[in-house]
Amino acid sequence: MTQDSIWARGLTKTYQGDRKTGDIVAVASIDLSVAPGEFYGFLGPNGAGKSTTIKMLTGLLRPTAGRIVIAGHDLAADPLAAKRVFGVLPEDLNLYERLTAGEFLVFAAQMYGLPRAEARRRADELLHLMELGDAGDKMIVDFSMGMKKKTALAGAMIHEPRVLFLDEPFNGIDPLSARKIRDVLRRRTEEGATVFFSSHVLDVVEKLCTRVAIIAQGRLVGEGTLDDLRASTHDTSLEEIFVHLVAPPALNNGGDGEDDAPPHPAPPELGAGGRSSSLQSGAGGP
Repeated sequence: MTQDSIWARGLTKTYQGDRKTGDIVAVASIDLSVAPGEFYGFLGPNGAGKSTTIKMLTGLLRPTAGRIVIAGHDLAADPLAAKRVFGVLPEDLNLYERLTAGEFLVFAAQMYGLPRAEARRRADELLHLMELGDAGDKMIVDFSMGMKKKTALAGAMIHEPRVLFLDEPFNGIDPLSARKIRDVLRRRTEEGATVFFSSHVLDVVEKLCTRVAIIAQGRLVGEGTLDDLRASTHDTSLEEIFVHLVAPPALNNGGDGEDDAPPHPAPPELGAGGRSSSLQSGAGGP
């Protein structure tokens, strides 16, 4: 079996609450298996646990429980090896805005141990790919949001990672920048890289992703290809599937939230670890 690019079992994050409320569960024992070359969508409403999950998968947040393996490297046992094989585009960009785009990319490449000449070559290549060639000598502080997103994505790709984690990459950018980013990401998956992608832009997810997972209240409520999810929910569009799985019963049924609203069908039964039982894959190790 081909080794998963992203593998997690029992991934959990809790925060200590007060005596009245008890512990707060942000992510509740979820399982993930993402193969090389997949464009994997990770969806959920605000506060569902998407960003928390991505932070745990990228080593920015320590899980309360669970195991994570990235391209064969255990994140807890060998974090440096794991971090060498992935790149991250966070929702909140943290760029060194007093550097030029070229300087930032060379800096990022050298942080991964690339020689300066190779760093410069890859920086120039990515600036051209992102259509930022004329802006390479300009400071990032003067960039539009779209230019900043493309610069940040170039920084995540500078070391040619096998896995890319993207948290809301299309927020606040113009359609031309969004199209360029989509084209670049498609090319990377065609080359065998894996993209783990969180977004609220459902039409983009529907066009790009080979598989989709949906999280609500820290638990996976659905996972599979779009055809899998259509079959399990009897809905057609991704928006309908999303609402079916995560919306309160009253909203699903067009009601006003009163007690006489008809009951909403339960989401697909979850198997061990939180994956939809109709789509459950083997739970063995990577």
